[in-house]
Amino acid sequence: MSPLKHRTRYLAFASAAVLASSLVAACGSSSNSGGSSSPILIGASLSLTGDFSADGQAYEKGYKLWASEVNAHGGLLGRPVKLIIKNDNSSPTQVDTNYTDLITVDHVDLTFGPFSTLLTAPAAEVAHRYGYAFVEGAGGGNLVFSEKLPNVFDVSLPVASELDPFVNWIKSLPASERPTTAAYPMANDPFATPQTQLAQSELQAAGISTVYSKIFPEEVPDYLPNATIVASKNPQIVVLGSTDVPTVSSFMRGFEQQHFNPKVFIADAGPDQGAAFLSAVGTANANGVMVPDAWYPGYPTAASRAMVSEYVKKYGGNPSDVNADVAEAYSVGQVTAQAVEATDGTSGSKIISYLHSGVTLDSVQGPVRFNSLGENVKAIAFIFQWQNGKFVQVLPKTANGSVPILFPKPNWSS
Repeated sequence: MSPLKHRTRYLAFASAAVLASSLVAACGSSSNSGGSSSPILIGASLSLTGDFSADGQAYEKGYKLWASEVNAHGGLLGRPVKLIIKNDNSSPTQVDTNYTDLITVDHVDLTFGPFSTLLTAPAAEVAHRYGYAFVEGAGGGNLVFSEKLPNVFDVSLPVASELDPFVNWIKSLPASERPTTAAYPMANDPFATPQTQLAQSELQAAGISTVYSKIFPEEVPDYLPNATIVASKNPQIVVLGSTDVPTVSSFMRGFEQQHFNPKVFIADAGPDQGAAFLSAVGTANANGVMVPDAWYPGYPTAASRAMVSEYVKKYGGNPSDVNADVAEAYSVGQVTAQAVEATDGTSGSKIISYLHSGVTLDSVQGPVRFNSLGENVKAIAFIFQWQNGKFVQVLPKTANGSVPILFPKPNWSS
């Protein structure tokens, strides 16, 4: 689930030892039972094509970056890590097949999650069937946790909490400044719909009238008609239940064509995609657009900055090109590595027991501790906003690093 960036450049970490420590025991040399030197096989299914391809490709980079850093510092349990990644084409049916094959044909030792709640739910069931721990970073919706599978662990922010800082900010505004009307167009997706509906419920209770609320199919050829209808209602707030850049871009283009500019525009996902988002909508048009998430390239920890630096070395570009998907994927590797080292092996039952023990782990996204459902109860929700080409943290207002919000949102650039 997604969003990204300060344009501030970061110096490369001066010491490989410091980076090694950020990998949290992934660089250790303790032996597992049998002392094998063969690779530890880790299987994952990712959306390298299809609707979630931008996110899936970012996840692939995150997983590969983590594996590269682990192997550069001795591997796991003294063994090199080898990734086996299959393309699910953004299909729940294919993701089921892929994980079955990874476990029964490729005989992987560990499994990492796919992208999206929609794909994580069936994937987790397959892993549970075969007794595998299933650490993931993009399956935070209720569809996943309602299964109550003991093997699922989401290292990222629970979806239900994503928009909390935004809702609290709107409610805190003085009556003379607070918007009075809102629209809630939302994709029929287990990630987007629940959090958008919860925001609607809470804002309605605060006295903000709903002038539009509709769930539309996630896969439609043209979102412009929906955008046109929303624009005709002239809401002061638009909360877009989106999962990708094309959806957000289409609504923004429709709003601009209708000369409609809401005071507040926030999308569940898409604006967090950094360079991909700016390329689709233009830097000037992005100004004032908001998005929830738990990480961005300026996240002020040594481990996060080291990861960003290594990403730029490996893939090129600059820190603003590193989106939250990369950090989520990297965190999956980090948390799994800590569990493998702590249990001295890759046993699914031992890893599951360890991750349910209440231990607090480290990741580039911050601390991780799982509740009985496998949700990360230590994750902190933030709201980010594009401001003059920079992706900055704006909420909670009292959080370290937050800057003033552009409110009302500036007009479209053309």
